[in-house]
Formats: sequence, structure tokens, C-alpha cells
Amino acid sequence: MVFSEILGQLTAVQTLRRALAAGRLHHALRFEGPDGVGKERCAFALAQALVCTERPLEGCGVCSACTRVVTLSAEPPHVPAHPDVVLVERGLYPAGVLGRSSPETTGIGVEQIRRIVLTRATFPPHEAAHLLFIFRAAHELTVSAANALLKTLEEPRSNVHFVLLTDQPRRLLDTVRSRSLPIRFGPLADDDVRTIARGEGHELTADTLALAAGSASQALSLCDPERVERRRHFVSSVLQALAAPDLGAAVELAASESGERATLQEDLRGLAQHFAFEARARVNEGGAGAARNARRYGEVLAARQALERNGPPALTLEALIARLRRS
Repeated sequence: MVFSEILGQLTAVQTLRRALAAGRLHHALRFEGPDGVGKERCAFALAQALVCTERPLEGCGVCSACTRVVTLSAEPPHVPAHPDVVLVERGLYPAGVLGRSSPETTGIGVEQIRRIVLTRATFPPHEAAHLLFIFRAAHELTVSAANALLKTLEEPRSNVHFVLLTDQPRRLLDTVRSRSLPIRFGPLADDDVRTIARGEGHELTADTLALAAGSASQALSLCDPERVERRRHFVSSVLQALAAPDLGAAVELAASESGERATLQEDLRGLAQHFAFEARARVNEGGAGAARNARRYGEVLAARQALERNGPPALTLEALIARLRRS
């Protein structure tokens, strides 16, 4: 996971390497860009550079410190074995660890910031010269959590660093954005996506590569048999609801899909892909088919955005099917 292994993000990697070499690494970095393009891999490469004992400020990838950075505990919470690399993520830590009666479900809560971040950030690193906090989906910080973090984010100890990973930077509070330096990550080139997929044992078709849109995680998701079957079932259920004489089927489907927000997001991604395929297939046929599927594609994207804004999954899906029936 060292910098040399990061594909397709040369500018971001060079920016970090120059800052490390000059001893001017900003204490709070914001890795912005689409999901699945290497932000987290680059954050762990930075962690290895900061703790490496063989190639300090570059990372060797093989020493004990580097290895422990990318070795996650087998039991929950799944966090790095190295004590100076701390993960922060919604739902990562058991409720008891956070002093809660129930797990985090809607965002990174203030209890996690106080117990996992602020308490730890007041002490020096255990082993390395630096302590690094990596925030997955930092845009999921609740307002109270973000406010609790601000002072430490602005004035941490000299050897404490923060990396905020986000594909939705505008959802971060302005006060958080103003205290962090953006490092931007773009979509991966097709060749890089294909290389990553091959490393996982998958050969991508041209259509799959196009739908991946520069995201390696999206490409791998499109290849996973169980997830493919789930998406296929979901798309079939939605199409049946659209053809039904009333909204009864839509209400029933929405009730069955009212669980994990992330799961519904993936299901909706599959539905959007279906309408994209249909629109593309009908372009040369003329008529209204292509335009209708293009409109439906847009409606699905709007529903996904509503979910990102914490819309209730069941109501979001039910409203989407009602709009699709009218389109």
C-alpha cells in the first residue's frame, strides 16, 4: 500500500511526497474525489510513510510498522494493528465502547469523536514519530461531532495528523473544510480500473468498464456474483412495481427494502445502470424509448441524492417508484 502502488493519482501522490520530504505536511488533509478511486489506499500509504522504521516519510511496505498499518483486527472493531493509526467511521465501534445504548446508524457521532479521537489526540504517539487519524466518509460527521472536533482539528499536537476521506465534500461543515487542506482525486483511467479488476481475478467487459465510470470499487461491485444477483432481483421487483395497476407493489417493495441505507444505495445504482443500458440500446430505434429511460435514470440519481441527504430509505424508494410510474 506504499505510494508507488497507488494507480492513477500521480498529482495527489506527488503532493504528499513533496510535503513529507520538505517536512511541511499539513496537519489536516481532505482527500476529495469519487468513491473507489484510491483515496483510502493513499491514506494508508501516508500512514505507512509516517510510521515506517526502514524508510521514514516514504514507507517500505514490509517492515513491522508498515505491515501493522494495513493489518486490520480480525474481531470488531476492524482497526489497524498499529497503535498510531486510528480509524474513524460511522458504526465502526461497538456501542459500549462509545458509551451508547445503541450503535451509530445515522452518522459519526459526538461520542466517537470524544472517546476515540479527542482522548487519544491528547497523548503522544505510542511507537512512531506521528499519530494519524483516518476518517472514512468524513461527510457523515454529525454537526455536534464536527463542532467537537474543530479545536483539535485546527490546533493539534505538532505530530498529530488528520485525513478526512470524502466523496461529498460539500456535506462537510464549512468550518471543517476551512481547517483542512484539499487533496483532489479524479476518476481512474480505464486501464487502471482494468488492472485493479484483473488483480482481483476479474476481466471487465466494455459495458462494465463504462458503467464503472473510473471507480475500481464500482467495477468490482459489478463483478461480484452475489451482489449482481441482488441487484438483478431488485431491478426486476421495481419493474414489476412499475407495471402493477396501483402502488401496492411499490409499498410492499419499499417495506422490504427499508434496512441499510448503503444497501439501498447499491440497489439504486444497479437500477440506474439498467435504465442507462435501456436508454443506450434504444437510441438508434427512434421514438420515445430512449428519452423515457433517460428520464428514469435521472429520477434514480435524484433518489440516491435524497438518500445521501439522510432521506428515509423506505419513503425514498416508494416516492421514486411513484415518480417512475409517471415518467
